[in-house]
Amino acid sequence: MIKQFWLFFIVFLISGSNQAQNITDPNQLDIFTVDSPQLHATKKIWVYLPYNYKTTQKKYPILYMHDVQNLFDDKTAYSGEWNVDEKLDSLKAELIVIGIEHGNDKRISELTPYKNEKYGGGDADNYVDFIVHTLKPRIDSMYRTKANRKNTLMMGSSLGGLVTLYSGLRYPDVFGKIAVFSPSLWFSRKIFEAVSFSKKIPEKLYLLCGDSEDEAMITDIDKLESILITERKIKSKNLKKVVIKKGHHNEKLWRDHFVDAILWLDY
Repeated sequence: MIKQFWLFFIVFLISGSNQAQNITDPNQLDIFTVDSPQLHATKKIWVYLPYNYKTTQKKYPILYMHDVQNLFDDKTAYSGEWNVDEKLDSLKAELIVIGIEHGNDKRISELTPYKNEKYGGGDADNYVDFIVHTLKPRIDSMYRTKANRKNTLMMGSSLGGLVTLYSGLRYPDVFGKIAVFSPSLWFSRKIFEAVSFSKKIPEKLYLLCGDSEDEAMITDIDKLESILITERKIKSKNLKKVVIKKGHHNEKLWRDHFVDAILWLDY
């Protein structure tokens, strides 16, 4: 069921990417483009600034997120936005959010670290390298960020959850805290090997899924948790798995638990 949903989701994202973009408070959002030599493309980036950014000289933790069309604007979202700006404003959260626009027809390739026999993909190395070597240095130079591992977070859902997990494994000294929502671990079983054999893992990991997603979701999340505990010896205080009763593979599940993940990661 997830695979069919996911393919329809991709079509919607591509068709909706050029819609008007209305934000709750434009004064807290910067939008610009960045050339990516790794991807041979230009990426649109959305930057959410905390409520007090322009009235203080503080430095702020930073959260990187994928599929920005679903984060701030209902008009560009698949089935309702995450309300990231409103939720963080209500918390008076002192956190910068970097939203990266998906790659349209290249989305599958960019967000998957390994090829799938049916769906292709497998270009996540270049996508993650773009974030670390091109985007992050620019963000850290443009904004007052706390650029160290402890204060650099990443979050994503579905394929975005998969690439978030992979980013934490590929660059554990960059991304110290990650939130992995309903990850598409089915895309390639090699991701489990990567978790087992990576030299280092992020300091904190938050795992979320619903019990009404694809039947393999719970099995895969449990397997991921087991590897992290038994093989990687992660401390229980640094790993949290949440399974939501009657939770489905959709924006509502991820939106409803965005704040819980942010607070637990202790940004």
